[in-house]
Amino acid sequence: MTVTQPAAQPVQVRLPGQAAAPDGPLDLTMMFVVHRAFRRDLENFAAAAACTPVDDRAAWAALDERWQLFADALHHHHSVEDDRLWPALDSAARAAGEDEAPEVLAAMAAEHSTIDPLLEAVGEGFRRLAAVPDDDARAALAVRTAAARAQLGHHLAHEETEALALAQRVLAPAEWNAVMAAFNEGLGLRDLAFLVPWVLYELPQPAARRITRGKDRVLAVLHVVFRRPWMRRERIAFGHV
Repeated sequence: MTVTQPAAQPVQVRLPGQAAAPDGPLDLTMMFVVHRAFRRDLENFAAAAACTPVDDRAAWAALDERWQLFADALHHHHSVEDDRLWPALDSAARAAGEDEAPEVLAAMAAEHSTIDPLLEAVGEGFRRLAAVPDDDARAALAVRTAAARAQLGHHLAHEETEALALAQRVLAPAEWNAVMAAFNEGLGLRDLAFLVPWVLYELPQPAARRITRGKDRVLAVLHVVFRRPWMRRERIAFGHV
């Protein structure tokens, strides 16, 4: 008699700031890597808002542009979660009899809706300071970026501890991979020129190797192409951090 051995579960990556790494059949690496990039950016934006001199016009222009790229990336990430991940989890959880799933998923959607206005307020602050030096606007922006960092940090931790644990319980790897593929839909070369170096910047080497080897080796090639101009803009934006 042939005995089929159960497939080994992937070892989950653990990154700075990460709240949890639920075990299960799904490889959650890319979700955690992107979450880390969001956390890192908000730390940097909060620091930049507090310490960038109001008369450094180049820095504020670069910060304004950089914030918009960050906000676009976060909006895209949340849109795919709202449109693809939460419905997939809801359907699978109902089939599995997970009675607490609707409450978790409702909380995820509600947190997205409360984050959006705060991000817009921060964006308005960066636009104001890119246009005119304004000490009062900078003080207000420092408060708002700190609030955005705290609010998004709470959401990411909640997602990692509850929503991704739910995903591990109810989704098959093929279902998870289909959702992950949706995050890449519609991305052009200009998007990748920002996103590839953005997601790999300061990423611990074990995690970086994990997402740039095998079928994802194209990321390593794109990183070589895009890293230098990306870093040049990064140094202008966050030069006072």
